[in-house]
Amino acid sequence: MRLFFACWPSAGVAEALARWAGEVGKACGGRATRQELIHLTLSFLGDADPVAARDLARSVRCAASSFDLERSRYWAHNRIVWVGPAQTPPALAQLARSLGEQREFGAHVTLIRDARAPWALPAPPALVWPVTQFTLVNSVLGPEGPAYEVLESYALE
Repeated sequence: MRLFFACWPSAGVAEALARWAGEVGKACGGRATRQELIHLTLSFLGDADPVAARDLARSVRCAASSFDLERSRYWAHNRIVWVGPAQTPPALAQLARSLGEQREFGAHVTLIRDARAPWALPAPPALVWPVTQFTLVNSVLGPEGPAYEVLESYALE
């Protein structure tokens, strides 16, 4: 299993982000993340024991929060276009650390992969992403890209 913890957007946020990515993709190419797969990864566990991951998730006590999608960026080293907050909210960083994230957590949502460097990226749509729960997800890689299986969801306080 390739496990990770993630937050999923509301249907409206996912739809707006997918629409934005479709427009941006016209200029920089690449593969837009399918609307139903748009998520914020909190911690990537990789090949991990799902029972241990569930136990860890059930022990987490963090407050619900939200973040504004305020900036868009292109990362040349892995050719992705992403959106996220100007600064990662402390509650979101704490949640990621609680779930085993070892690196400094920088909240970002990947929307286009294998993109060419754009001349300029438009600002993302002005959206607020509420974080009221997180999920344990199994990523299954297939010939048409990943498929995500939500194993369990956990409410935040």
